[in-house]
Amino acid sequence: MKYGESIFDIVYLLFTVVTGIYMVKRTDESCRYMGIATLVLGCGDAFHLIPRVLDYFSDADFTSALGIGKLITSITMTVFYVIMYRIWIMVYGESDNRTLGVIIYLLSAVRVILCMMPQNNWMKNDSPMAWGIIRNIPFLIIGTIIIWLYYIKRVYNQHLSFIWVYVLLSFLFYMPVATIVSYIPMLGILMLPKTVCYMLIVLSFFRYTT
Repeated sequence: MKYGESIFDIVYLLFTVVTGIYMVKRTDESCRYMGIATLVLGCGDAFHLIPRVLDYFSDADFTSALGIGKLITSITMTVFYVIMYRIWIMVYGESDNRTLGVIIYLLSAVRVILCMMPQNNWMKNDSPMAWGIIRNIPFLIIGTIIIWLYYIKRVYNQHLSFIWVYVLLSFLFYMPVATIVSYIPMLGILMLPKTVCYMLIVLSFFRYTT
């Protein structure tokens, strides 16, 4: 299991970083934002996945590194969805709805603040289930908004038509892990299909830019 998961994690990180760099170099603004979103995704996940891979093959204590990595990933994932909102505006030529924008930015700020609270116990990599639920409430609302926005525009661009499906599935895989995995460790396996969903989002971005 450790070899398969480690190879998968490394391939995922290389895929997101290389693809992100390629898209950032494009001249179109929406393509560059897709590249930035991809780099935020990959680089943020690296803080958690690299210690995880090292933990498989080393006797060193990576408890704190894994916990801090989860904190950083939680924050960068929030930023990722904020950028996805900006991408939606640019791709579909929508005006920036002030109310909707404020809601997303406010929820993102609340999410980041909740993630940084000491009650999450990141240093011990042992976050209480209650805080796993609390900090993910605003994140789930943001995700629901993004799903809806991309759903209503699904027929307007063939390359991005399934984005809403990938985001929906990623949350369905992620929420059990984020909330009750400490009680049911086997649920951790759901992070693999969740990561596949993110790779499909990045692939959709790539198809749009080429």
